[in-house]
Amino acid sequence: MANVGYAALLLALILAVYATVAALIGARRRVAELVLSARNAALAVTGLLTLAVVILEYLLVIGDFRTLYVAEVTNRAMPLFFKMTALWGSQAGSLLFWSWLMSLFGAAVLLRKWGKMRTMMPYVIAVTQITLVFFIGLISGLWALLAAPFEAVGLAGAGQLMADMINVNPFHQLGFTPADGNGLNPLLRHWGMIIHPPMLYLGFVSFIIPYAFAIAALVTRQTGDLWIRTTRRWTLVAWLFLSMGLLLGAWWAYGVLGWGGYWAWDPVENAALMPWLTGTAFLHSVMIQEKRGMFKVWNMVLIMMTYSLVIFGTFLTRSGVISSVHTFAQSGIGPLFLSFIGIMFIFSVLLLFDRLDSLKSENELDSMLSREAFFLLNNLLFLAIFFVTFWGTIFPVVSELVAKQKAIVGPPFFNQVNGPLFAALVVLMGIAPLMPWRRASREKLFRLLLWPVVVGLGVTVSLFVAGLRNLAIIPGTQARVLPVSLFYGIVAFTATVILMEFWRGTRARRRSTGASYFRAFWTLIGRNRRRYGGYLIHLGVIMMALGIIGTQFFQAETQHNVAVGESFTITSPMTGDEYTLTYNGLRSLPAPEDVSRVGATLIVSRGGREIGELHPTNDFFIPQQQPMTIPAVRYSLIEDLYVIVAGWENDGVTATFKAYVNPLVNWLWLGGFIFILGTAVAAWPDPAEDRRLALTGAPRRAVPAS
Repeated sequence: MANVGYAALLLALILAVYATVAALIGARRRVAELVLSARNAALAVTGLLTLAVVILEYLLVIGDFRTLYVAEVTNRAMPLFFKMTALWGSQAGSLLFWSWLMSLFGAAVLLRKWGKMRTMMPYVIAVTQITLVFFIGLISGLWALLAAPFEAVGLAGAGQLMADMINVNPFHQLGFTPADGNGLNPLLRHWGMIIHPPMLYLGFVSFIIPYAFAIAALVTRQTGDLWIRTTRRWTLVAWLFLSMGLLLGAWWAYGVLGWGGYWAWDPVENAALMPWLTGTAFLHSVMIQEKRGMFKVWNMVLIMMTYSLVIFGTFLTRSGVISSVHTFAQSGIGPLFLSFIGIMFIFSVLLLFDRLDSLKSENELDSMLSREAFFLLNNLLFLAIFFVTFWGTIFPVVSELVAKQKAIVGPPFFNQVNGPLFAALVVLMGIAPLMPWRRASREKLFRLLLWPVVVGLGVTVSLFVAGLRNLAIIPGTQARVLPVSLFYGIVAFTATVILMEFWRGTRARRRSTGASYFRAFWTLIGRNRRRYGGYLIHLGVIMMALGIIGTQFFQAETQHNVAVGESFTITSPMTGDEYTLTYNGLRSLPAPEDVSRVGATLIVSRGGREIGELHPTNDFFIPQQQPMTIPAVRYSLIEDLYVIVAGWENDGVTATFKAYVNPLVNWLWLGGFIFILGTAVAAWPDPAEDRRLALTGAPRRAVPAS
């Protein structure tokens, strides 16, 4: 079966190359049959990759340990569910999974009616298939053939890297059959990591679709808003999946890694965040091109950056060039990734410069008090956060190359620089929706912003005064009082703007239709999905900001070694209540065959009254000889009490516990849900809007390809 899977990979690679060449020649010579042949070849690539995925899944389930990948990520004792999800549990399988998802998205585009996009579609085929050629080429093992030529010219290190590429082939066969496999990385045996990678991959691969249309628009000089209108929903879907991937990754970090947090500015976390930042800027910026025919070059640059960052993020995770709990082992794919990113980026930039004459804006910025100006400022802030994150991520590598010493860039750097930038973004979220296109009246803007400003200032002053009086809500040093007061004031300002916009719209619809408030609200969102879906997204961001500020400034932490029957305490920074945790002993718990699980029992009291029990556990994975702590959490909207058992002595006579109080952290997850809901509302198909776009979607300017 493994040989059949490998043959499917090789055939998929050949057909992807054919589809690329046939699409380009067919478009250039205007041979429709050749373009159709390229389309069919691209669809066949999807079928072959599907076959390869099915075969690899079968090998994982039956435990065919002669297949290297199966031996690396499974063992006989693993539950069936984790054997199946081991498909994306390591380097070779995850690259195959990535390629398969990419082919599915490409097929979904090709199966739609092409209509006015007919002249662009050959180039869309070419871009998607070139990307697939690179990824399928990585996992085919063909690069290993270059080992001998590299070694022949004296590049022994490069030759060894190329020789190691045979291990990236998910169907590579060992010369013997091991009695058992190594098993999946224990950190990945959690439901969050079962869902998180697929969501992240879906976000990555779907951003390739708008990039492919952007390149096609440049090649054919159809640089109006047709390609943007065609790909708007694709972009929203990509953004939705990438957002879900980031949120699920944060939830996994909170629930598994046992350090009391959810975001550590880890290089691979940053690698997923960076295309999200540029993709978010792109989503805002394209609205200006749709409405005013402006920022055409800017939008091209943003989607090119997003595509490059998607590939760069995949490279960081799979090359092992930067240390992270997410990364796989080092291999020869790093130089190949960097080469591909460089080639595609240079090609994109050269094509952009060659087509600058067709990318002239149809209007100019009329006023700094306009929606266009504030969206541009929004974009600049997103890019500023991106550049800070990018530099902090790659600086350890740069410092090692230049100074021969790896410098570590930790969370304080990112928090101190990006924190104020994110705060400025939240302010813009409150002002930009109130701005009209072209030019705003100062008087009208003042009236619209009056109450939100009053609320924001009121919250800021109230919290500042409370902090100066050392009330529990603003604990800690005086240095924290002002930034915390300002941050919460900004959140209150923007939340007031959003809620007032919902109120105005609902009240106006109720007056015009006579419906109930609930009915008017429901209809308002249903008939203005893009606008009010955006407001829901912003509301979700505000709720997430509450959680981020709470945990960033107010987290409490303690560590104690206690004997059975002894207690330790931790004080809530939000309420001032004191939690008392009494250790009641250790016991063995049921677990899978390859896991030894021990759990502790803690009796939790607050204010002298018992409120429940917590059971933090410690899993020891026998094949990997690796322990993993599983925290126990008492959840509430005010705060989480989060406890891990860090170790024990004398079979549990004494044990060491770390406890955290995380204020407002659940507003992060609740806000994430509203965020995802708003994105789904904005992306949900609207037949009436689709008909309007079909009527008005002709490009403003169409010039035959040169």
